[in-house]
Amino acid sequence: MRRAVIASALVLWSSSVGAQTISQRGFVDGRGFWFPQAAPNDATPAIEDVLFREEVFVKPAGWIQFAAGLDLRANSHDQVEDAWRLDFTDRGVRRPRAAIRRLTATFTAGGFTLDIGKQFIRWGRADVLNPTDRFAPRDFLNVIDTEFLPVMGVRPLLQVGKETFEAVWVPRMTPSRLPLFNQRWTVLPTELQAIPIEDSGSDVPKRSEYGVRWNHVGDRVETALSYFDGYNHLPNIESRVRPSPMAIELSRVYPALRGYGADLAIPTHWVTLKGEAEYFTSPSSTNEEYVLYVVEAERQTGEWVLVGGYAGEVVTTSHAGFSFAPDRGIARSILGRASYTVDPRRTVAIEGAVRQSGAGFYVKGEYSEAFGQHWRLTLTGVGIAGDENDFLGEFHRDSHGSVALRFSF
Repeated sequence: MRRAVIASALVLWSSSVGAQTISQRGFVDGRGFWFPQAAPNDATPAIEDVLFREEVFVKPAGWIQFAAGLDLRANSHDQVEDAWRLDFTDRGVRRPRAAIRRLTATFTAGGFTLDIGKQFIRWGRADVLNPTDRFAPRDFLNVIDTEFLPVMGVRPLLQVGKETFEAVWVPRMTPSRLPLFNQRWTVLPTELQAIPIEDSGSDVPKRSEYGVRWNHVGDRVETALSYFDGYNHLPNIESRVRPSPMAIELSRVYPALRGYGADLAIPTHWVTLKGEAEYFTSPSSTNEEYVLYVVEAERQTGEWVLVGGYAGEVVTTSHAGFSFAPDRGIARSILGRASYTVDPRRTVAIEGAVRQSGAGFYVKGEYSEAFGQHWRLTLTGVGIAGDENDFLGEFHRDSHGSVALRFSF
């Protein structure tokens, strides 16, 4: 599939330059992070990160479009690979220095759309947490400041009136990128912090994944049902103690997963009510089975957008073991987000989550301002506190501030 998409894109590119069917967008983003507290496994106070991104769109006819994107990265804290290679799979532990971000062919005919290639696939309707978003792995090198990763797949979509029918086939899963074991976003129990940690790699499944979704957009209600059969892109962490020399070996295992999801939105005069839930089952009966859900209310008034809600979890089958699961980690929490558009160039936003038990919370504030046609400055502050045994509270040493300067072209 990859070779076919690349070959088709190159042929299309060469044949359509003269037809003026090419558009592009891109940016260079420089970002600095400052951590006032040292973590037991990471005392680095400052991190610098640079990202160059370029995306090109070729549309030789109304029924077909090709899109390609490239990322180039640099980082001061060993979060980017040393080797210069063009990455396509996004399965590395660290971010690739050069990567194909997008390579997609899109065919349209009436209400039918077909996307083939490396793309972003998003499901769900809620704003803060999306339990049904199964084809959307993330980069969690910084657990609070994340971005989505693309997947390689085929996605046909048919729209008939108010109904939309969608199917997704992914030949091989793309796992989420976890925090590096030797950096601050990996938190170990106090009794293990003095023992060296070794990365024993990942067991990435080779079987394909698929899913289907039906979406209805009505005058009074919007709703959808979905089904997913594949793997959890968030892994279980398996550990082994090596006696000589003493070390803890950690490896990532991605369990099989089936999900049955639903989401709902009901617009009213005052607020829009939203709900989203998914029941996760274990085909091999070796992992927990649970329901993850979120309910929220959204209101737009003037230049304000206000969102508040609750994320919950109901475990139906328990199973011993340790997993890295930020989606479940903020369950049983009150969630909120508020954004204000000061003017066309300036925005202010704040979001946060508070555990219903009070054991942990985080708050993130952001101010963004554009200068001229190309420059944008973004200032961000993140505060985290709580009990070390809580998913949010364990990152209490990771409160930080960041400054980002972006030049768009």
